[in-house]
Amino acid sequence: MSQSRLSELTWHEVRRAGEDAVALLPIGSQEQHAAHLPMGTDTLLVEEVVDRALRILAQEASGPDVVRLPVLPYGHSPHHLFAAAVSLSAATLGAVLEEVLDSLVTSGYRRVMVVNGHGGNDEIMRLAVKRFALRSEVTVAACSYWNLTTGDDDAGRPDVTPGHAGWFETSLMLAAHPGLVRTPVPARTTVEPPPLFDRPPYPGLTVERHGEWARVGGATDDPSGADGVPGEQLLQDRARGLAHAIAAFDAATR
Repeated sequence: MSQSRLSELTWHEVRRAGEDAVALLPIGSQEQHAAHLPMGTDTLLVEEVVDRALRILAQEASGPDVVRLPVLPYGHSPHHLFAAAVSLSAATLGAVLEEVLDSLVTSGYRRVMVVNGHGGNDEIMRLAVKRFALRSEVTVAACSYWNLTTGDDDAGRPDVTPGHAGWFETSLMLAAHPGLVRTPVPARTTVEPPPLFDRPPYPGLTVERHGEWARVGGATDDPSGADGVPGEQLLQDRARGLAHAIAAFDAATR
């Protein structure tokens, strides 16, 4: 197998790699993550999971060839503008993804995987992938890293995963970038009624109510019990899941 970074290849090497390699595009965001996590949390974490997944794949002689694109650091975050965010509209993010995909196809790539680190990007990313494959001879996959678990995350808490600026993300950041976590991590004050976007009144509903994010202070759950030890386990589990997903995508699309 071979792994390359698009930014470090010549154009001749980019063209040659496109014949066999999976192009890997991480996407993140810049947005508020309460008072204790940095704006780039989603970008930092998706990069960390991708880095770890590629290290896992590098240990396998028969692993897939991968060309890694630079992370797209901006996403769809209008719900976080009440505090601070650098946000793209849904239409703009969809257009950016389509044009990146179109550029890759023009450069010779026929297999692309988008790996997402921000919840607000998920639906837009999946729609962009579906629409692009309808008009181009390409096979495109999309995933959000927190969903790619191997089932070995005994340290997990499904009730607050992935959440936002809560226990899950804070634990991961304490493992990956502890120096960027402001400590002591403050406890989240219980807010009543609880936000409907996080706990809808009936399973299967998506509910959004105006002003909810500002009302709850920017976090979905209490981060004060976050710990880097389970965070490390959770990161490794997602990295293994992503490594398995990349290998499966490669095997299914050769």
